Amino acid sequence: MKTIYDIQQFLKSYGTIIYVGHRLSDLQLMEDELKELNKSQLIETRDFQTALLLLRQEIAIEKEKQEK
Repeated sequence: MKTIYDIQQFLKSYGTIIYVGHRLSDLQLMEDELKELNKSQLIETRDFQTALLLLRQEIAIEKEKQEK
């Protein structure tokens, strides 16, 4: 996984489609969903860590944009 799109496709493979129309909210919901999948041991730890890192970077960028 290298992009947010990759994470969306990964979540889609588990039947989860997240789109509320607000980028930051979408990212936070994706993070929550990944945590639930990891807690349920449905995904590999490596996939979870990679996706979480990407999401947190993107969340930080979006928060920075909103502050300006």
